[in-house]
Amino acid sequence: MKKLLVFGAFAALFAVTGCQEKKEVSKDAVSFDEVLTTRRSVRSYDASKKISEAEVRELLTATQEAPSWANQQPTKYYVAISPEKVAAVQDMVGGNKERIKEAPVLIVSTFERGKSGFFQGNQTNEVGDGWGAYDNGLSNCYLILKARAMGFDTLIMGMRDADALRKLFDIPENETVMAVISLGYRAGEPNRPERRPLDDIAKFY
Repeated sequence: MKKLLVFGAFAALFAVTGCQEKKEVSKDAVSFDEVLTTRRSVRSYDASKKISEAEVRELLTATQEAPSWANQQPTKYYVAISPEKVAAVQDMVGGNKERIKEAPVLIVSTFERGKSGFFQGNQTNEVGDGWGAYDNGLSNCYLILKARAMGFDTLIMGMRDADALRKLFDIPENETVMAVISLGYRAGEPNRPERRPLDDIAKFY
């Protein structure tokens, strides 16, 4: 009987602790709508805040949930996280260099050609490798939204020296270099640009 009472008390304590832990997690959780409405293209970063490799791994693991043509998963990421590599990539993003100079991580996004949009080596429709770029965009979308959910900020940069990046990271020739994405913490609160009216972009029939 004594053992049963001890076990019961322990079970009750565990249940209460479990509930408290769940409440604590939910209190800090960010809603999906908050992620969407607070994400910005950030051009000024807090130099005092760093991001670990473990955090970047968590972030990129989330991007693997993005859909792709026949699950081809053509997107690849090359992560500059050491000070030397970050400095090198900063010199390859044109006029954005000053804007992202305090970002602790820079990620090069590419996609493998001949995968999305193809079946048995043949182009499936007129878009061809455009589907690889499409899938890359989906993956990058997951990246920037997961980054925001983790408290980070990003800037997708199309202004980049693809040849120099290819050499720096030894990127294979069958991959198209799409963008460099900065990752860090915003230094201030950026403005939200106005969006077009919904009826300008959507037609209902």
